[in-house]
Amino acid sequence: MTMLVKFMKEEKKYYVYIATNCPRKTVLYTGVTCRLIKRSGQHEEKMFPNSFTAKYNVNRIVYYEIFGDVHMAIDREKQIKAGSRKRKIELINNLNPEWSDLVAVMF
Repeated sequence: MTMLVKFMKEEKKYYVYIATNCPRKTVLYTGVTCRLIKRSGQHEEKMFPNSFTAKYNVNRIVYYEIFGDVHMAIDREKQIKAGSRKRKIELINNLNPEWSDLVAVMF
């Protein structure tokens, strides 16, 4: 029975994302989470008022990638963070040229 339950469980997903401050789009924040919708809400509601994202009004997720392994997700987050602003903008524009709120369009 335990094997069946494990088999039926959905594989955990990890999201590496880039968020920005809309409408200005002057700040790009890269993060990783296993709950993208919840994290988006935390950014929008400024759940952590002393955080970087609250200070700079980061409130829209405009890019994300999905991973099944947390270590791969963290490695990718570090890779994106180490990249230039130009490279981050290219990633966003290739996936989401309108810079739409991707969490809002998930539903």
